[in-house]
Amino acid sequence: GIESTCDETAAAIVEDGRKVISNVISTSVREQALYGGVVPEIASRRHAEYISATVDKALSDAGMTIRDVDAVAVTFAPGLIGAVLVGVNFAKGLAYAAGKPLVPVHHLRGHIAANYLTHPELKPPFLCLVASGGHSHIVAVEDYTTYKVLGKTRDDAAGEALDKAGRTLGLPYPGGISIDKISPTGDENAFAFPHPRLDTPYDFSFSGLKTAVINIVHRMEQKGETLPVADLAASFQKGVTDCLVEKLEKAATDYGYTSIALAGGVSANSRLRRETDRLCRQKGWQLHLPALKYCGDNGAMVGAQGYYEYVSGVRAQPDLNAYATMPIDRPTF
Repeated sequence: GIESTCDETAAAIVEDGRKVISNVISTSVREQALYGGVVPEIASRRHAEYISATVDKALSDAGMTIRDVDAVAVTFAPGLIGAVLVGVNFAKGLAYAAGKPLVPVHHLRGHIAANYLTHPELKPPFLCLVASGGHSHIVAVEDYTTYKVLGKTRDDAAGEALDKAGRTLGLPYPGGISIDKISPTGDENAFAFPHPRLDTPYDFSFSGLKTAVINIVHRMEQKGETLPVADLAASFQKGVTDCLVEKLEKAATDYGYTSIALAGGVSANSRLRRETDRLCRQKGWQLHLPALKYCGDNGAMVGAQGYYEYVSGVRAQPDLNAYATMPIDRPTF
């Protein structure tokens, strides 16, 4: 499994979609921190520099060569287009040279599949909240390669909102992680952030929350007031996670799902995990949380989903392209 949609260059060897043999991640996050966010051109260049060695190490750690694998899976959408292109083109060359099938994997499908690595007993159907820096979806996982989107963000993703709020509060990059770390020291009820009411019951909107925290910070700075960073961070995190849990609960109730999962980078957020666990215990639902090491972008999740795409007969031709956007339920390649 090969992953390069943002600032992690990752490769892994996965057996039967469930067992991780090796998992290697090379990241440019420290360099990106200098700019307060991911610079696409820098990310693409680092992928080009790292990818060959990353794949070599994944094979070496597994005690294998490319001849020992059955197929090459790669994330082909969605993501930063320059970054995705690096992984796709490398995977195409690798598969062609080794005479192996090439399997295209949708990035969000990969995040969902991270749960299969943590919970070998998990099987569809189940309901999954996918929350990351670029996406916020409620997805009905009907089968390993069959999905139905019940809700998604209308504007900003939850992870983006957390990262931007963290930067506004002067916290280290990545902002979402910094907010999660400092929030336990603050009062999450100190500030009330809006819960947008949309005309569709399962959709999200986080732009209003992001604007609200920016306005609060600007007003306090203009008045010369001391910024209660921990209180603001805790309150903002509460606002975002409450919106996510509220919509997840409604979708699960309305559609009758009792098996629930989280996926994506924001699934590592401690408050989201805690509140989702509380909800599921209260409702008697079964909750599946990916291990923290599989919440962020990684090659193991691509290998896991790649296995199920492979056994279902999905193959890509040598002209496979990369895409910046692509629906999870109707991918084309």
